[in-house]
Amino acid sequence: MRLESIRKFENIHIALWLLKDTFWVLDLHILGMFMIFPTLFLAVYITWKFRSIRSETMHNLAVCFWIMANSTWMTGEFFFNDSLRPYATLFFISGLAIVGYHYLFQFKRGLNKN
Repeated sequence: MRLESIRKFENIHIALWLLKDTFWVLDLHILGMFMIFPTLFLAVYITWKFRSIRSETMHNLAVCFWIMANSTWMTGEFFFNDSLRPYATLFFISGLAIVGYHYLFQFKRGLNKN
């Protein structure tokens, strides 16, 4: 698949993510929950399509964790008196760890080139 066609999916993904978060902030439970599935599916699809480019894969994997965190947080606010936030935090930390590992690896690689 060409890079241009993947970028189109990324733009659609952003629109889906914005819709999900808009439904969340408007307290539209059913629509917000429904939007988790296409948003997360497209994030995973984009990650898979970029699997041959390490940097893109790592960043998109972090986005997948962010959406899982965001969706867990939203679900907790909608249905569980905001008690799922600690689980959402784990997803956020996982995404940060992936990106942090990636940049640490890149930094070490840069140091070894000199």
